[in-house]
Amino acid sequence: MTQYVIPPPPRASLPVSTGPERFPIRRVFCVGRNYAAHAREMGKDPDREPPFYFYKPADTVIDAAGTVPYPPLTSAFHHEIELVVALGAGGRDVAPADALDLVWGYGVGVDLTRRDLQDEAKKSSRPWDWSKGFDASAPCTPIHPVDTVGHPDSGEIWLRVNDDLKQQGDLKDLIWSVPEVISAISTAGDLAPGDLIYTGTPGGVGPMQPGDVVSGGVRGVAEFTFTIGGAGQPLSGDQ
Repeated sequence: MTQYVIPPPPRASLPVSTGPERFPIRRVFCVGRNYAAHAREMGKDPDREPPFYFYKPADTVIDAAGTVPYPPLTSAFHHEIELVVALGAGGRDVAPADALDLVWGYGVGVDLTRRDLQDEAKKSSRPWDWSKGFDASAPCTPIHPVDTVGHPDSGEIWLRVNDDLKQQGDLKDLIWSVPEVISAISTAGDLAPGDLIYTGTPGGVGPMQPGDVVSGGVRGVAEFTFTIGGAGQPLSGDQ
């Protein structure tokens, strides 16, 4: 048995929709600017350039329920709703035609962003990590297995803040499809069971404030509701 000098941290995981088991998380890949409308609102050309990626630490993933704290160091706390892909198998240099064989299931997540810190990083040609990888920055619904939701390639994706519709799109508008995204990531390194992929957000990203009720979903996959807490407020529930 392996001995550690300190107790190892708990394994990051998400519930699954079909029972008491949980989905263990290895890595979290996020796809940048994968909807044309979002690329435009970020001031970029939505031409079909190769996709790019960034990471969030596995332990930033929390259940998209209860209270999500407003993070420190920001006055521009933004929502970005996304289809989330959960891999049950891995591989390297996976062809797009074979990529969906790796998928265990799907969820709906929110890539929370400290936009002011991201803008500062861009201006200074610095990494985005501080704006994207903070505590509780990746809420996600339970993972729904492929057996129950299939492989969604179309369907409405939306997010509301206090019942005001802020983001709306359709999965068919992804610039790079789920199989293409999986294949592209696999050319850079080994994918493995437990990897999550946040596949990109439609247009309409914007700020949230303490007390806001945030809800959203992907038609045929999952829906969620959570509340933004105050800065420094602990998470509620079993996260």
